[in-house]
Amino acid sequence: MPHVFVADLAEPTLDDADRHHLERVLRTRPGEEVTVSDGRGGWRRCTFVAGGGLHPEGDVEHRPAPSPPITIAFALTKGDKPELTVQKLTELGADRIVPFVAARSVTRWDDERARRHVERLRKVAREAAMQCRRTHLPTVGEVVDFATVAALPGAALADSGGAPPELGHPVVLIGPEGGWSDDERATALPTVRLGEYVLRSETAAMAAAALLAALRSANVEHAALLHSGQPARSVGEGPGEPGQKVTNR
Repeated sequence: MPHVFVADLAEPTLDDADRHHLERVLRTRPGEEVTVSDGRGGWRRCTFVAGGGLHPEGDVEHRPAPSPPITIAFALTKGDKPELTVQKLTELGADRIVPFVAARSVTRWDDERARRHVERLRKVAREAAMQCRRTHLPTVGEVVDFATVAALPGAALADSGGAPPELGHPVVLIGPEGGWSDDERATALPTVRLGEYVLRSETAAMAAAALLAALRSANVEHAALLHSGQPARSVGEGPGEPGQKVTNR
């Protein structure tokens, strides 16, 4: 079932891009059901009508925002990797995504490039949220410096020598391919490890989001992360139609 975002759930209206996507890409036909969301947890069912409109069906429902909110801050990477990172972080359940420049970052955007790239990243996040049927849109922040993300409450550095992730530190900072500088390590932030091996920056961001989201939804327990030889069975509410129970085995 297609899922789109609208400005007003009382009178849902598609913008031109979403109408084209439903009609031309998904081949949605008049009479088929569509769910719509305001991006803040509210959603309802609609019927797609001739001419590209929406007819509301049933009442507006609301899904509470998951808690604690998960933030992944990642150092800028080359090419289209930031887009891939934002897409996958959205699908995995990150609530806030913050690109930043680290001391050893190779990629650095001037103000105009940063504006264009962030605008594109927000579009990627919206499209990914539609695909995975989220009712809360993640926030994609402006490009900031390391000091700004290091000052976020609950922040921790991703580092191979760290402790397992835990919800007491729901903000994870992912460094550049060159690693953290001595000055960045000197901030004395707690560190979390994301696996046994050295990960690319984009992979590390995804791993952090997946682990925190699994802990938050109780798909895995913190104790399971302490024993890498113990596979965890995941049962819980995952991506899908709002309110739908999904079980992974």
